[in-house]
Amino acid sequence: MKLGVNRWTMPSDWSLEECFAAAREAGFDCIEINIAESGYLTPDTSEEEAARIVRMAASAGIEISSVSTGMGWSHPLTDPDSARRQQATAIIGDQLRIARWLGCDTLLCVPGLVTAEIAYDQAYARAQERLRSLEPVAAEYRVVIGVENVWNKFLLSPMEMARFIDELASPWIKAYFDVGNVLAYGYPQHWIRILGSRIKKVHVKDFRCQIGNIQGFANLLQGDVPWRDVREALTEIGYDDVVTAEVDGYPGHPRLGLKHIADALREVFVSQTG
Repeated sequence: MKLGVNRWTMPSDWSLEECFAAAREAGFDCIEINIAESGYLTPDTSEEEAARIVRMAASAGIEISSVSTGMGWSHPLTDPDSARRQQATAIIGDQLRIARWLGCDTLLCVPGLVTAEIAYDQAYARAQERLRSLEPVAAEYRVVIGVENVWNKFLLSPMEMARFIDELASPWIKAYFDVGNVLAYGYPQHWIRILGSRIKKVHVKDFRCQIGNIQGFANLLQGDVPWRDVREALTEIGYDDVVTAEVDGYPGHPRLGLKHIADALREVFVSQTG
Protein backbone atom coordinates (compact mmCIF):
# COMPACT_ATOMS: atom_id res chain seq x y z
CA MET A 1 0.00 0.00 0.00
CA LYS A 2 1.07 3.56 -0.64
CA LEU A 3 1.25 6.00 2.26
CA GLY A 4 -0.42 9.38 1.89
CA VAL A 5 -1.26 12.50 3.82
CA ASN A 6 -3.95 15.12 3.40
CA ARG A 7 -2.80 18.69 2.89
CA TRP A 8 -5.11 19.71 5.80
CA THR A 9 -2.59 18.07 8.14
CA MET A 10 -0.10 20.85 7.39
CA PRO A 11 -0.17 24.50 8.49
CA SER A 12 -2.63 26.61 6.55
CA ASP A 13 0.01 29.25 5.84
CA TRP A 14 2.32 26.79 4.05
CA SER A 15 2.41 27.12 0.29
CA LEU A 16 1.48 24.11 -1.81
CA GLU A 17 5.12 23.83 -2.84
CA GLU A 18 6.17 23.68 0.84
CA CYS A 19 3.52 21.02 1.51
CA PHE A 20 4.70 18.81 -1.35
CA ALA A 21 8.34 19.07 -0.27
CA ALA A 22 7.59 18.49 3.42
CA ALA A 23 5.37 15.48 2.71
CA ARG A 24 8.06 13.87 0.57
CA GLU A 25 10.77 14.66 3.10
CA ALA A 26 8.70 12.99 5.84
CA GLY A 27 8.49 9.82 3.76
CA PHE A 28 5.02 9.92 2.20
CA ASP A 29 4.43 8.50 -1.27
CA CYS A 30 1.34 10.59 -1.96
CA ILE A 31 -0.53 13.70 -0.96
CA GLU A 32 -4.25 14.40 -1.13
CA ILE A 33 -5.10 18.01 -1.92
CA ASN A 34 -8.34 19.81 -1.19
CA ILE A 35 -10.71 21.84 -3.31
CA ALA A 36 -12.62 24.68 -1.67
CA GLU A 37 -14.51 27.84 -2.57
CA SER A 38 -11.29 29.83 -2.25
CA GLY A 39 -7.60 29.02 -2.05
CA TYR A 40 -5.07 27.17 -4.16
CA LEU A 41 -7.70 24.83 -5.73
CA THR A 42 -11.30 25.83 -6.44
CA PRO A 43 -14.05 24.76 -8.85
CA ASP A 44 -12.84 27.62 -11.09
CA THR A 45 -9.22 26.43 -11.28
CA SER A 46 -8.02 26.41 -14.89
CA GLU A 47 -6.41 23.51 -16.71
CA GLU A 48 -3.19 25.53 -16.92
CA GLU A 49 -3.12 26.06 -13.15
CA ALA A 50 -3.85 22.37 -12.54
CA ALA A 51 -0.95 21.47 -14.83
CA ARG A 52 1.31 23.81 -12.83
CA ILE A 53 0.32 22.02 -9.61
CA VAL A 54 1.07 18.64 -11.22
CA ARG A 55 4.52 19.86 -12.29
CA MET A 56 5.17 21.19 -8.79
CA ALA A 57 4.32 17.82 -7.23
CA ALA A 58 6.45 15.95 -9.76
CA SER A 59 9.38 18.24 -9.01
CA ALA A 60 9.03 17.39 -5.30
CA GLY A 61 8.87 13.69 -6.12
CA ILE A 62 5.37 13.12 -4.72
CA GLU A 63 2.15 11.85 -6.30
CA ILE A 64 -1.19 13.64 -6.00
CA SER A 65 -3.37 10.66 -5.16
CA SER A 66 -6.85 12.14 -4.84
CA VAL A 67 -8.89 15.28 -4.30
CA SER A 68 -10.80 15.88 -1.07
CA THR A 69 -13.30 18.60 -0.27
CA GLY A 70 -15.52 19.90 2.50
CA MET A 71 -17.87 21.66 0.10
CA GLY A 72 -20.43 18.88 0.42
CA TRP A 73 -21.32 20.23 3.85
CA SER A 74 -22.22 23.71 2.62
CA HIS A 75 -23.59 22.48 -0.73
CA PRO A 76 -25.30 19.17 0.12
CA LEU A 77 -26.74 16.90 -2.55
CA THR A 78 -29.66 16.35 -0.17
CA ASP A 79 -30.70 20.00 0.17
CA PRO A 80 -34.51 20.50 0.29
CA ASP A 81 -34.24 23.12 -2.46
CA SER A 82 -33.97 21.54 -5.90
CA ALA A 83 -32.04 24.52 -7.29
CA ARG A 84 -29.45 24.15 -4.54
CA ARG A 85 -29.21 20.43 -5.26
CA GLN A 86 -28.54 21.28 -8.90
CA GLN A 87 -25.85 23.75 -7.81
CA ALA A 88 -24.24 21.10 -5.60
CA THR A 89 -24.27 18.69 -8.54
CA ALA A 90 -22.61 21.25 -10.81
CA ILE A 91 -19.90 21.86 -8.21
CA ILE A 92 -19.07 18.14 -8.08
CA GLY A 93 -18.99 18.08 -11.88
CA ASP A 94 -16.40 20.86 -11.84
CA GLN A 95 -14.41 19.00 -9.17
CA LEU A 96 -14.39 15.82 -11.27
CA ARG A 97 -12.98 17.74 -14.22
CA ILE A 98 -10.24 19.29 -12.11
CA ALA A 99 -9.39 15.93 -10.53
CA ARG A 100 -8.88 14.58 -14.04
CA TRP A 101 -6.59 17.49 -14.91
CA LEU A 102 -4.57 16.67 -11.79
CA GLY A 103 -4.22 13.04 -12.87
CA CYS A 104 -6.23 11.74 -9.90
CA ASP A 105 -8.52 8.73 -10.04
CA THR A 106 -10.76 9.61 -7.07
CA LEU A 107 -12.78 12.56 -5.78
CA LEU A 108 -14.02 12.42 -2.19
CA CYS A 109 -17.73 13.12 -1.91
CA VAL A 110 -19.84 13.85 1.18
CA PRO A 111 -23.12 12.34 -0.07
CA GLY A 112 -25.40 14.69 1.80
CA LEU A 113 -26.82 15.37 5.25
CA VAL A 114 -29.69 14.20 7.43
CA THR A 115 -31.04 17.06 9.55
CA ALA A 116 -34.25 17.98 11.37
CA GLU A 117 -35.44 19.40 8.03
CA ILE A 118 -34.07 16.59 5.80
CA ALA A 119 -35.58 13.20 6.60
CA TYR A 120 -33.44 10.09 6.25
CA ASP A 121 -35.48 8.59 3.41
CA GLN A 122 -35.45 11.93 1.57
CA ALA A 123 -31.67 12.16 1.92
CA TYR A 124 -31.24 8.63 0.59
CA ALA A 125 -33.40 9.25 -2.47
CA ARG A 126 -31.97 12.70 -3.23
CA ALA A 127 -28.35 11.59 -2.85
CA GLN A 128 -28.84 8.63 -5.17
CA GLU A 129 -30.70 10.72 -7.74
CA ARG A 130 -27.95 13.33 -7.84
CA LEU A 131 -25.15 10.74 -7.95
CA ARG A 132 -26.87 8.96 -10.83
CA SER A 133 -26.89 12.23 -12.73
CA LEU A 134 -23.15 12.62 -12.05
CA GLU A 135 -22.22 9.07 -13.10
CA PRO A 136 -21.82 9.94 -16.82
CA VAL A 137 -19.58 12.87 -15.86
CA ALA A 138 -17.41 10.66 -13.67
CA ALA A 139 -17.22 8.10 -16.48
CA GLU A 140 -16.24 10.78 -19.00
CA TYR A 141 -13.38 12.01 -16.79
CA ARG A 142 -12.56 8.50 -15.51
CA VAL A 143 -12.59 9.70 -11.92
CA VAL A 144 -14.35 7.68 -9.23
CA ILE A 145 -16.78 9.49 -6.92
CA GLY A 146 -15.69 8.21 -3.50
CA VAL A 147 -18.67 8.40 -1.13
CA GLU A 148 -17.26 8.97 2.36
CA ASN A 149 -18.72 7.83 5.67
CA VAL A 150 -18.77 11.01 7.73
CA TRP A 151 -20.61 12.34 10.77
CA ASN A 152 -23.64 13.44 8.74
CA LYS A 153 -26.26 11.14 10.41
CA PHE A 154 -26.45 9.24 7.10
CA LEU A 155 -25.31 5.80 5.88
CA LEU A 156 -24.70 4.70 9.44
CA SER A 157 -23.96 1.02 8.86
CA PRO A 158 -21.74 -0.91 6.44
CA MET A 159 -24.75 -2.93 5.24
CA GLU A 160 -26.59 0.25 4.29
CA MET A 161 -23.56 1.83 2.64
CA ALA A 162 -22.97 -1.32 0.61
CA ARG A 163 -26.62 -1.31 -0.47
CA PHE A 164 -26.48 2.39 -1.32
CA ILE A 165 -23.48 1.86 -3.62
CA ASP A 166 -24.80 -1.37 -5.13
CA GLU A 167 -28.09 0.28 -6.07
CA LEU A 168 -26.15 2.89 -8.05
CA ALA A 169 -24.51 0.02 -9.97
CA SER A 170 -21.59 1.98 -11.39
CA PRO A 171 -17.84 1.39 -11.35
CA TRP A 172 -17.51 5.16 -11.03
CA ILE A 173 -19.29 5.41 -7.66
CA LYS A 174 -17.55 3.63 -4.78
CA ALA A 175 -16.71 4.10 -1.10
CA TYR A 176 -14.08 6.37 0.36
CA PHE A 177 -13.77 4.63 3.71
CA ASP A 178 -12.67 6.59 6.77
CA VAL A 179 -11.38 4.28 9.51
CA GLY A 180 -11.64 6.69 12.44
CA ASN A 181 -15.09 8.00 11.57
CA VAL A 182 -16.88 4.73 12.42
CA LEU A 183 -15.36 4.01 15.81
CA ALA A 184 -18.04 5.94 17.73
CA TYR A 185 -20.74 3.54 16.50
CA GLY A 186 -19.03 0.53 14.94
CA TYR A 187 -15.90 -1.41 14.14
CA PRO A 188 -13.77 -0.45 11.13
CA GLN A 189 -12.70 -4.03 10.42
CA HIS A 190 -16.37 -5.02 10.03
CA TRP A 191 -16.99 -2.15 7.64
CA ILE A 192 -13.94 -3.06 5.56
CA ARG A 193 -14.93 -6.71 5.15
CA ILE A 194 -18.55 -5.86 4.31
CA LEU A 195 -17.72 -3.07 1.86
CA GLY A 196 -14.93 -5.14 0.32
CA SER A 197 -14.12 -4.22 -3.27
CA ARG A 198 -16.50 -1.27 -3.06
CA ILE A 199 -13.70 0.61 -1.23
CA LYS A 200 -11.71 2.81 -3.61
CA LYS A 201 -9.68 4.87 -1.13
CA VAL A 202 -9.04 4.88 2.63
CA HIS A 203 -8.66 7.71 5.14
CA VAL A 204 -7.02 6.96 8.48
CA LYS A 205 -7.19 8.76 11.79
CA ASP A 206 -7.47 7.56 15.37
CA PHE A 207 -10.31 8.11 17.83
CA ARG A 208 -10.58 8.09 21.62
CA CYS A 209 -13.86 6.39 22.48
CA GLN A 210 -13.86 7.66 26.08
CA ILE A 211 -14.18 11.21 24.75
CA GLY A 212 -16.70 10.19 22.11
CA ASN A 213 -17.19 13.48 20.28
CA ILE A 214 -15.26 15.42 17.66
CA GLN A 215 -12.58 16.15 20.26
CA GLY A 216 -11.90 12.43 20.33
CA PHE A 217 -10.15 12.37 16.97
CA ALA A 218 -6.40 11.83 17.31
CA ASN A 219 -3.21 11.09 15.45
CA LEU A 220 -2.50 7.48 14.57
CA LEU A 221 -1.67 5.10 17.45
CA GLN A 222 -3.01 7.60 20.00
CA GLY A 223 -6.58 6.28 20.25
CA ASP A 224 -8.67 3.12 20.21
CA VAL A 225 -8.65 2.07 16.55
CA PRO A 226 -7.70 -1.65 16.39
CA TRP A 227 -4.99 -1.10 13.81
CA ARG A 228 -3.89 -4.72 13.51
CA ASP A 229 -7.49 -5.74 12.75
CA VAL A 230 -7.81 -2.90 10.23
CA ARG A 231 -4.65 -4.01 8.44
CA GLU A 232 -5.78 -7.64 8.39
CA ALA A 233 -9.19 -6.70 6.99
CA LEU A 234 -7.68 -4.52 4.25
CA THR A 235 -5.32 -7.36 3.35
CA GLU A 236 -8.21 -9.83 3.20
CA ILE A 237 -10.15 -7.73 0.70
CA GLY A 238 -7.04 -7.19 -1.42
CA TYR A 239 -6.83 -3.44 -0.89
CA ASP A 240 -3.49 -2.16 -2.19
CA ASP A 241 -4.18 1.51 -2.91
CA VAL A 242 -3.35 4.55 -0.76
CA VAL A 243 -3.95 4.91 2.97
CA THR A 244 -4.15 8.64 3.58
CA ALA A 245 -3.69 10.18 7.02
CA GLU A 246 -6.22 12.95 7.67
CA VAL A 247 -5.14 14.15 11.10
CA ASP A 248 -4.08 17.31 12.93
CA GLY A 249 -0.41 16.46 13.25
CA TYR A 250 1.59 18.60 15.66
CA PRO A 251 0.57 22.27 15.22
CA GLY A 252 3.64 23.55 17.06
CA HIS A 253 6.06 21.19 15.31
CA PRO A 254 4.46 20.35 11.95
CA ARG A 255 7.51 18.74 10.32
CA LEU A 256 8.08 16.48 13.30
CA GLY A 257 4.38 15.63 13.24
CA LEU A 258 4.56 14.63 9.59
CA LYS A 259 7.53 12.37 10.29
CA HIS A 260 5.75 10.67 13.19
CA ILE A 261 2.57 10.20 11.13
CA ALA A 262 4.54 8.62 8.29
CA ASP A 263 6.38 6.39 10.79
CA ALA A 264 3.06 5.31 12.31
CA LEU A 265 1.63 4.49 8.89
CA ARG A 266 4.68 2.39 8.07
CA GLU A 267 4.44 0.58 11.41
CA VAL A 268 0.77 -0.27 10.86
CA PHE A 269 0.63 -0.97 7.14
CA VAL A 270 4.17 -1.85 6.02
CA SER A 271 6.07 -3.35 8.94
CA GLN A 272 5.98 -7.14 9.16
CA THR A 273 5.41 -6.83 12.90
CA GLY A 274 2.90 -3.95 12.87
